Amino acid sequence: MNKQIRITSDSLSPLYKMSVGFDRMAEQFFNDPSFSQNGTGYPPYNITKTKDDVYEITLAIAGFKKSDIEIELEDGTLKITGTSNVLDTKETEFLHKGIAERNFIRTFKLAEYVEVKDAKLQDGLLRVQLERNVPDAMKPQKIKIS
Repeated sequence: MNKQIRITSDSLSPLYKMSVGFDRMAEQFFNDPSFSQNGTGYPPYNITKTKDDVYEITLAIAGFKKSDIEIELEDGTLKITGTSNVLDTKETEFLHKGIAERNFIRTFKLAEYVEVKDAKLQDGLLRVQLERNVPDAMKPQKIKIS
């Protein structure tokens, strides 16, 4: 029996009492259309955390070459665009067409201080490595009592 739970900003209100500044982030998450614009599910992707403050986004993009992929970072949003150069010809009759080979745009809203460190395309997987680099002034500090 699958039971879906719908989470809204109202259902998170008890958490606001225990935190400061996260209410804006939750409201943005539930109300910003850019968070849900990737509704097609293509291409599939994973987001992993390999160690503290190091993350990786992996997209399954079989059939794409480096020259078909564009990665942009603007105003805290990572945008990955794939332009397929595979054309269906009248000469080819597909008995089964299961490989998508279609254009895509995937966007990811990055948290504050997250930087793109590297991007590699190998064996049909695009791996984008990210690192959260918090400035020393923003890290926890011990205050000496005088």
